[in-house]
Amino acid sequence: MMQNPQVLAALQERLDGLVGSPSGYMESLPKIVKRRVNALKNLQVKCAHIEAKFYEEVHELERKYAAMYQPLFDKRSDIVKGSYEPADDECEWKADEEEELTVSKAIMEEKKDEEKEDPKGIPEFWLTVFKNVDLLSDMLQEHDEPILKHLQDIKVKFSDAGQPMSFTLEFFFEPNEFFTNTLLTKTYKMRSEPDESDPFSFDGPEIMGCTGCQIDWTKGKNVTLKTIKKKQKHKGRGTVRTVTKTVPNDSFFNFFAPPEVPENGELDEDSEAVLAADFEIGHFIRERIVPRAVLYFTGEAIEDDDDDYDEEGEEADDEVRFFFSFLIYIYIYICK
Repeated sequence: MMQNPQVLAALQERLDGLVGSPSGYMESLPKIVKRRVNALKNLQVKCAHIEAKFYEEVHELERKYAAMYQPLFDKRSDIVKGSYEPADDECEWKADEEEELTVSKAIMEEKKDEEKEDPKGIPEFWLTVFKNVDLLSDMLQEHDEPILKHLQDIKVKFSDAGQPMSFTLEFFFEPNEFFTNTLLTKTYKMRSEPDESDPFSFDGPEIMGCTGCQIDWTKGKNVTLKTIKKKQKHKGRGTVRTVTKTVPNDSFFNFFAPPEVPENGELDEDSEAVLAADFEIGHFIRERIVPRAVLYFTGEAIEDDDDDYDEEGEEADDEVRFFFSFLIYIYIYICK
């Protein structure tokens, strides 16, 4: 929530509209008044450091509640994998009228298919989630889909207490023909402290970099590479030969090999664009996909997202109001 790009963008747009442009009044002030303004700016720097501590405590709250959510997510995983069959009372769901009609039709279809083999768990659960979300489906290639059918769970793991702020996305796979890994990880390192060279730019934790993991591909199954053939003509003799080259290939699994951020933090434009998109995807998986996976599987979360944009401007206003309400709630909780 703290780093939801849509919320922060809406908030920043609203604040920018309120601030306007400098009037030039500051330049006209006497030196003695400017001196006092400098004192206010020093106070503002101290406020930024207190705000950084606030976000650190919010991170600790996230860690605390993540531990409370996890047993529910583990049970979800067991149902999806088919290692746990929910009891009748766990499967009861009060549907609205439209859903009841859909359920009735589904029951009729089920009766026709009673003699067919009962599939294990919920087949292609995470693949369907990915395909239903534009942000993720844009990353998927046709050759990724058979692999993602083996994805059994996604978890979010927060850094331990006292450690630098970070979170890790863990992708669990059943044994498959494509790679030997059963776990793929992506770790995002964050910082919640003002930049000494520009302390006034601080507005919450920022991602400083991310690291993926090595995928141990089975020979001939690496979908992140492709083989192409090129014809080369000899300059002197004029003969033509065919050369085979291995080049990068578009794939969701490039997500686990992000560009490295140099120690000086400077990146070229292409790398910056890739990392910016990567950060947005990582936060979306953490904030929306993992907590609400079933709603993205059924499409209900997609419908809710579409409803948010029915009236121009209203979505941004609601998000900003919710953002401030959330901050107030956290503040009250911490102060208890």
